[in-house]
Amino acid sequence: MDTTKIAVITGASRGIGAATAKLFAQQGYAVCINYLANSAAANSVAAEIIQNGGHCILVQADVSNEQDVHRLFTTVDNELGPMSVLVNNVGILHTQSRLVDMNAERINAILQTNVTSCFLCCREAIKRMSRLKGGQGGAIVNVSSGAARKGSPNEYIDYAASKGAVDTLTIGLAQEVAAEGIRVNAVRPGLIYTDIHASGGEPDRVNRLKHKIPLQRGGEPTDVAEAIYWLASDKASYATGIFIDLTGGL
Repeated sequence: MDTTKIAVITGASRGIGAATAKLFAQQGYAVCINYLANSAAANSVAAEIIQNGGHCILVQADVSNEQDVHRLFTTVDNELGPMSVLVNNVGILHTQSRLVDMNAERINAILQTNVTSCFLCCREAIKRMSRLKGGQGGAIVNVSSGAARKGSPNEYIDYAASKGAVDTLTIGLAQEVAAEGIRVNAVRPGLIYTDIHASGGEPDRVNRLKHKIPLQRGGEPTDVAEAIYWLASDKASYATGIFIDLTGGL
């Protein structure tokens, strides 16, 4: 099996991250499954990959913490080798709330987890993939959200703003590192069946809102994983600084 292609996927123990890790492994990538706390879920993803003949490692790390990020990427260097793909998938939201009821602790937690993590992981990936630094080039795919365009009023304005920051990072960084052989793109999922909605206090949110979606259904994590894989693949070799909206037509 060719495992010379190496993908680092943050927040890969569940939802979109888990589906993405499985897909990359199916396509011959050696995969680093990063997770924060849910070791049982992360081990389940790894077990499925290994059972299907894939190769992966598990690295627990808080990717909003600079020391943890350094340890994560050093582990990949030592255990897998030179990385070729980074998928910035980590993202959190808190209970649905209007801005007038949000405090600084909540806002800063959202921004640190959803934005700072993306910056830090991109930085470490560029150090390794940039042709100016002896790398072989590569691809970064950021997982944004349709909320970045809609704003999520009365629910998650803080989350939406954090994903707007990820969009701006994607645009600027794509131009910054294109000549170094690194492509930077993003996907913007809409209403997808994942556990994140339970974090917001409404596990059944997708079903409540799916009638508003032109396709009349919520999306599956595999729908998003396929787009991420395409953006990271050579088939998207002329794509950088672009966004794929996976919102069912919203």
